[in-house]
Amino acid sequence: MKYLIIVLLPTCVAAQKPLTGRERMLLERIEELERRLALLEERTGRTANAEPAAAPASRTPPGAANPEATPASKLPEGATISVNLDGYYGYNFNRPYGGTNVLRAYDVSSNSFSLNQAGIIFERTADLAGGRRFAARLDLQFGQATETLQGSAANERRPEVYRHVFQAYGSYTAPVGKGLTIDFGKFASSFGIENNYTKDQLNYSRSYWFSFLPFYHMGIRTSYALTGKVNASYWLTNGLNQTEDFNKFKSHAIVLNFKPTSNVSANLNYFSGQEQRAVSGREPRGRSHVIDSYMPWQATDRLLLAAEADCVISRVEAFSPPRRVTGGAGYARYRFRRKFNLASRFEYLNDLGGLFGGVTQSLKDATLTANFDVESGFQVRLEYRRDWPDVPYFPTANPNRLNREQNTALLGLIWWFGGKQGAW
Repeated sequence: MKYLIIVLLPTCVAAQKPLTGRERMLLERIEELERRLALLEERTGRTANAEPAAAPASRTPPGAANPEATPASKLPEGATISVNLDGYYGYNFNRPYGGTNVLRAYDVSSNSFSLNQAGIIFERTADLAGGRRFAARLDLQFGQATETLQGSAANERRPEVYRHVFQAYGSYTAPVGKGLTIDFGKFASSFGIENNYTKDQLNYSRSYWFSFLPFYHMGIRTSYALTGKVNASYWLTNGLNQTEDFNKFKSHAIVLNFKPTSNVSANLNYFSGQEQRAVSGREPRGRSHVIDSYMPWQATDRLLLAAEADCVISRVEAFSPPRRVTGGAGYARYRFRRKFNLASRFEYLNDLGGLFGGVTQSLKDATLTANFDVESGFQVRLEYRRDWPDVPYFPTANPNRLNREQNTALLGLIWWFGGKQGAW
């Protein structure tokens, strides 16, 4: 409107009568102001006749962060952050004098409220279609499970340095055939059907085999899809549960994954390495061999069945008699309703030479777990478990008496949220 008046005013005046000196002075002043405005607009990059657009009304409450105002805080494409919290209350009917459940990996405390695990996962996946061949993952972990997985000085030279880093590896998918994936760093072991995160397990407590088989490795892992149904991996690592090598030998693993149908999968894993720690500068030459196989089968929409078989042979020296652990486990889960299922496990472990439990014995475990999916990201679990060997083994309230069975009951609570989908 201001410019319209400026244009019309001299026209109307000229039609009526000549301009006065004062009117000519005002017109010259206006022309000077227009020149200054044009110069200012050139410097600021704005158009001469455009008014600034009105800012849209914000629905953000005063004092609240505006996500659109901080685009730099958004995660890169393909990146996620995920968090889990896992706690329990457990009771051991033997009332062991030390308050500890023997041969347990994660539910280690009796008659105690316990924080099993608090963890956070940072991950960015590869996107070959989008041209991104690099990926990375970092799992930080705190709580009782941390001490179980990574707190043993028997495996680590400096356990305190890496204790809270469960996984930390970078990946590159090389343009070889269908894509050769190469990982470097510390990564979770695929030996055994059970893994670290409770939300993805059939039962709350872990099996003997989870406790005995390796938890993690440090080194290089390669993976290639041989066919649409077979994937092969080769690992070169420091050893079993070793972030830093404690002898000069490296270990090898070959892992085969099969997917014959949409509801059946299978793993066949082999590991070989010289796992003995150096003593007085000399490394014993005995080798360890691990053969592990498992197969889950989604028999129906409601029924899941799974089986695992294992054999571990270890020698301190090449000429030493072997210590051997053999056995397996069977699993079943039936979903009665969308948010409720019952899961069971039965396992057998024959410990010849005390490689697992310190004494020669045969161990059995029967577990029943009721799982309640209260809502997305929150589970409640009730579990009863019975362990029984063929020799007295489990502590009681009397330090001088061992029992031939261990019965426990447990209430577990699991929370998780974040961008990672599927099993963690």
